[in-house]
Amino acid sequence: MENLGIPQNTIAVLQKYHFNIQKKYGQNFLIDPKVLERIISAAGVTKEDCVLEIGPGLGTMTQRLAQCAREVVAVEIDRNLIPILEENLAGYSNVEIVNEDILKMDIRRMTEEKNGGRPIKVVANLPYYITTPIVMELLEGGVPLHSVTVMVQKEVAQRMQAAPGTKDYGALSLAVQYYAMPEVAANVPPNCFIPRPGVGSCVIRLTKYERPPVDPGDEKFMFALIRASFNQRRKTLVNGLTGAAGLHLTRERALEALARAGLPEQVRGEALTLEEFAALSRILMEK
Repeated sequence: MENLGIPQNTIAVLQKYHFNIQKKYGQNFLIDPKVLERIISAAGVTKEDCVLEIGPGLGTMTQRLAQCAREVVAVEIDRNLIPILEENLAGYSNVEIVNEDILKMDIRRMTEEKNGGRPIKVVANLPYYITTPIVMELLEGGVPLHSVTVMVQKEVAQRMQAAPGTKDYGALSLAVQYYAMPEVAANVPPNCFIPRPGVGSCVIRLTKYERPPVDPGDEKFMFALIRASFNQRRKTLVNGLTGAAGLHLTRERALEALARAGLPEQVRGEALTLEEFAALSRILMEK
């Protein structure tokens, strides 16, 4: 079985199948064995694990996952890649290839069938335009999940792990950090892919919390607060919350809640920690 992590082998497969890389699927194939090993190491895959791989492409990562895991379910949306995957992975009896859109797949059912409902590990090299919807679906969707180790645009990785008061801090930072602990495992330059993307990339591991680190009282309400706080970053928090759709907050009520939370009137949303948003949510939910 040829190692697809070696550039000349990847090129040979593309030429053999006369495969045309599809921009609509955001296809960029990894061709750096060192980065490949960094991803496998970051994911911490063992022979006890069932792994869901999203976007296997040619099977480059799938080969290594199959060698490390008990079972791999590789979900690929591009049906033109299925015969390539089937040939490249023919030597691995512990891989199932699924031609489906991951956002339409019943992942909870899959975890029940393949792993007895126990937490799975997700490894993915996602199209950058759809990274956030897929990651948030995994984190929010009630999937039994140990971790998500994913290749993302460097800018997105920075936003996922950003701290309060920084330019990258926002609603995505808070949403990710509510569900998981983000850690960047590797920076990946454009020359590690065919074709080269126009931006730098990062491998980031999101280790799912057994339970969120804060108690907002009502998750949906807290995230509505967070969205309203960042819709117009230049506004103070009071102005952002007042009249925001779905919150039904008067200026007086917002000011009262800030005072009870020990926050100044002129504070902006970007200054609040996850704990402070949770506390504010609980205060506002009392009435």
